[in-house]
Amino acid sequence: MPAWSGLIARYGTRLDIAHNISPVTLFEGNTPLIPVPRLGERIVPGGKLFVKYEGLNPTGSFKDRGMTTAMTQALADGAKTVVCASTGNTAASAAAYAARAGMSCVVLIPDGKIALGKLAGAIAYGARVIAIQGTFDDGLRMVREASDRAPIALVNSVNPARLQGQKTAAWEVTEQLGQVPDWLCLPVGNAGNITAYWLGFNEDGKDKPRLLGAQASGAAPLVIGKPVEYPDTRATAIRIGNPARWSEAVAALNESNGHVLAVTDDEIFASYHDLAQLEGIFCEPSSAAGVAGLVKSVQGGRVNPDGKTFVCVLTGHGLKDPDSAVSGIAPPVVIPPSTDTFLSTLDL
Repeated sequence: MPAWSGLIARYGTRLDIAHNISPVTLFEGNTPLIPVPRLGERIVPGGKLFVKYEGLNPTGSFKDRGMTTAMTQALADGAKTVVCASTGNTAASAAAYAARAGMSCVVLIPDGKIALGKLAGAIAYGARVIAIQGTFDDGLRMVREASDRAPIALVNSVNPARLQGQKTAAWEVTEQLGQVPDWLCLPVGNAGNITAYWLGFNEDGKDKPRLLGAQASGAAPLVIGKPVEYPDTRATAIRIGNPARWSEAVAALNESNGHVLAVTDDEIFASYHDLAQLEGIFCEPSSAAGVAGLVKSVQGGRVNPDGKTFVCVLTGHGLKDPDSAVSGIAPPVVIPPSTDTFLSTLDL
């Protein structure tokens, strides 16, 4: 067996799924926990900052952790077709793992509200992509109803098998860090990931971190305490107005003595650029929401960083949303093929 064979092979019966078939795996997990000292000096003075870079999963996002377990369970249950609603990352992941399992995949996306890199993945992996004139929340309602009425398996995070895979990230953080961090900071969209991390930390039987959840200010139902009918943010992965795991996320935040807050798109994109330009880590914009939330919490006095260890979860790779990387950026300077011109352009 290879040194790394995926989450189900690694964690075995710690995952509450069927084990009577071979896992549906693309060797997901085992993503790096990267120290980011330059960024840490700026935003958590006196503390230590790490990022869990989930963008290095096979389809470029943390969704692969839950999809290996959800697709394995669906295959064990005899499913031939799977379905999901998605703002992008779930679509790409479900399509890839369905292809791996030999199953058909149908994804519903909000029309015009999905990053190009994510749509490209879903199409490349062979999914049937259907755009709806509505929000992600409309799509989730539709696929839940459809899975009740037709022989198709739902693989959104309302599927408990998804959490079984996603909780492994908590175990990896503890293993890689050698301890439980004081704070775990992450974006919150549909709230499955924050729920899964808390499940993992609880099952590990060790100390637990405090949780810091960050939502985009235009899509912050947990912060304002009610659903957002028309969520709006450039951080497309968390453009969700009525999280499926709302109650579990609130429980996790309360039990961990943590908090959730809203961050603006400008704050999210500032952290997105800082990660790339200070530390060489290119994540999708939504991923940077947890970092932006930490910045805001420290500056606002809600978090004292001195002597504390922080882990920010970066949920997806920057190439998931290439348009955001180049938006508003001047095009490259064009020069003739002359070394003299080249050197004069550098203005050294």
